[in-house]
Amino acid sequence: MPDNAPGAPHDPFARFGEWLERARATDLPEPTAMSLSTVSAAGRPSTRMVLLKGFDARGFVFYTNLGSRKAREIGENPWVALCFHWQPLEAQVRIEGRAEPVSDAEADEYYASRARGSQVGAWASKQSTPLDRRATLEERVREVEARFAGSDVPRPPFWSGFRVVPDRIEFWQGMPSRLHDRDVYTRDEIAPGGWSVQRLYP
Repeated sequence: MPDNAPGAPHDPFARFGEWLERARATDLPEPTAMSLSTVSAAGRPSTRMVLLKGFDARGFVFYTNLGSRKAREIGENPWVALCFHWQPLEAQVRIEGRAEPVSDAEADEYYASRARGSQVGAWASKQSTPLDRRATLEERVREVEARFAGSDVPRPPFWSGFRVVPDRIEFWQGMPSRLHDRDVYTRDEIAPGGWSVQRLYP
């Protein structure tokens, strides 16, 4: 793809970091919220909101129960899409790529940083499976609290994270008269920084 956005920086991760900091400076309650779209082996799409827990030049990381629908579908089809929408900034970032498991060390480090209640909840929830009544979940929470009373709560073997390794990142900036700015970065090993950049019609 030719470089047709000469004013755009060549590092999409640095650009994303700048946009995220702008979002954090607003009154948005959760600027790290992003939609995650997965597709099952049967071709059926599914979208939900998750939280970004880290990013660098390798990709964008989130965590989940490995028995959840999202994790099962990633196992069937690793190609996913993310979308950040920061309405006060009239800004959007769309990311496409492959989801890959994070290392055990990364998952352990993040899990240890979570509040104890969230750690207990990870053990108690059979995410995405049928629940007969809320009292059943509350009982499971009490059981987990009793099991680990007086000790650290270890990371469950069924709980970890994924890194979305992107090959396409689009930055969308709202402009008057709906003549928006759109720059799309596409993975290109021979381009500066490993990415080609092109401007799109709005």
